[in-house]
Order: sequence, then structure tokens, then C-alpha cells
Amino acid sequence: MATLGNRKSTSEVIAKYGFDFRKKFGQNFLIDNSILDKIVEAADITREDCVLEIGPGIGTMTQRLAEEAGEVIAVEIDRNLIPILDETLADYDNVTILNEDILKVDIHEIVAQHGGKPLKVVANLPYYITTPIIMALFESRVPLSSVTIMVQKEVADRMRVGPGTKEYGALSLAVQYYAKPEIITRVPASCFMPKPNVDSTVIRLTRYEEPPVKTRDEARLFAVIRASFNQRRKTLANGLSNAGNLGASRQQVEDVLEQMGLSRTVRGETLTLEQFAELSDRLCET
Repeated sequence: MATLGNRKSTSEVIAKYGFDFRKKFGQNFLIDNSILDKIVEAADITREDCVLEIGPGIGTMTQRLAEEAGEVIAVEIDRNLIPILDETLADYDNVTILNEDILKVDIHEIVAQHGGKPLKVVANLPYYITTPIIMALFESRVPLSSVTIMVQKEVADRMRVGPGTKEYGALSLAVQYYAKPEIITRVPASCFMPKPNVDSTVIRLTRYEEPPVKTRDEARLFAVIRASFNQRRKTLANGLSNAGNLGASRQQVEDVLEQMGLSRTVRGETLTLEQFAELSDRLCET
């Protein structure tokens, strides 16, 4: 099978199988070899690594990963792509294809089957499901060393920005709690087939061994963060007191904010991750 990664070879495979792109799966296949090179280089893959690829499509990036990694587990939800993957990856005996929904796959079992070593995740994620997949990977506590993904440019920006910007929110804080985000390269819409309506970004999330902040109750911290951004225009005191799962009154929240030296009318978008951790811990005491 010819190496994929350009418009001609991709078109030939699609035509051969009469493949129809399915909008519900957000399918856009990469057709730029230079971008493929940058992704694989950023993922820093060696023969010692087991790579989990989410959404291999027709196997374009999978071929590159298989040439560098010890093993590749490729999870593809669209059963119509499985016959194509069987052909495009036929020359690689270190690739396992799973026709599954990544949100339903037991990744802990995959890790166990490969000696418990941390996985490296590589993916071109559909825009509509980027955040659920990223959060599922981190919150599952599965051993990961890094996540190198291509996502919508605006989503990548949200992952790495700090307080005081309009992009800053719950996703920013969650990603930065678990990992160090680093932009690798921008990817124009013209690098895909079919061409999407937005540009993309490759971002690498390097998992922290320990989170950069300490908190008494991690679940409560994220409940506080989510409540703080559910209604961005509301003050923090309003947002948190309206969240029934926190059990905090407006007065309690205002008292804690005052103890922290913050205004009672402060909004969530101005607080750092460290301040959210402190806020969560102090609310536990009230």
C-alpha cells in the first residue's frame, strides 16, 4: 500500500472504497506530509512506546506512528473505515485496530496489556467531541506521558491561556491542572480533505507527575471551577451560590473571597488555578 499523506493518495483510497464522509463523526483527513512530520516529531515516539491513536481515519498518521512506535492501538468509531484501515495498515504488524467509541474503551485494560507503561496519545480530534475526550483521558487516571492532538484553533487557544482573557475558562484550568500545554504548529483548513470551515492547531499536553497546585478535594475543585464559568456574566459569588452541588450560600462565598483579599464582585475569569484551589479548600471549611 502506498504511503498516505497527500491529496492524490487520499483521493484514490476514498474513490476505491466509495467512502462517504460522515458529518456526525467530524471526518476531515490530513493531506499534508509536513504537518504529519511535525505531529510525529512532537509526540517524541520511540520503539519503547505504545501509542493510542484516536480516530485514525484511513490510516494516514497511523502509518507514520507504526514506523516509529513499538505498538499502535488505533481506535476508530466508524465501521465503514475498518476495511480501508485493514488495507492501508496491512504492512504493519504492530498495529491493532479497534472499532470502538473511545469514550467507551477501557484504556486501563490497554495499559495493563502493555505492561502498565504510560501511553502516548496522538489524535486528530473531531471538533464536536474534543473536550469530552481530553477530559475523559485525564480524569480516568490512566497512565499517560503525553497527549499530542490536532484540534480547532480556538480550542487549543483555550487550553493554554491564562486569567483575564475571553478564552479562559473551565477547559483552560482543567488542562493546566493535569498537563503542560504547548502549541506545536498551526494548521490551515487547506491541509484537510474535505476542507473544514476553521483552521486547526497541533498542541502537546505533557502530563504532570503531580498537579502544579494542591487541593484537599479534587472533585470539589472542579465542581467549583465548572460552577464559576457556567454563567460567565455572573459574579463568582452568584455562580457558586447558585450551584446546588456545592452547598455554599452567597454570604459564605463572599466571606471566603474577602478572606482571600478578593472583591465580592469578582468573576471567575480573573482567578488563577492556585486561587481556585485555595477557594475550594476554604469553602470546604465553611
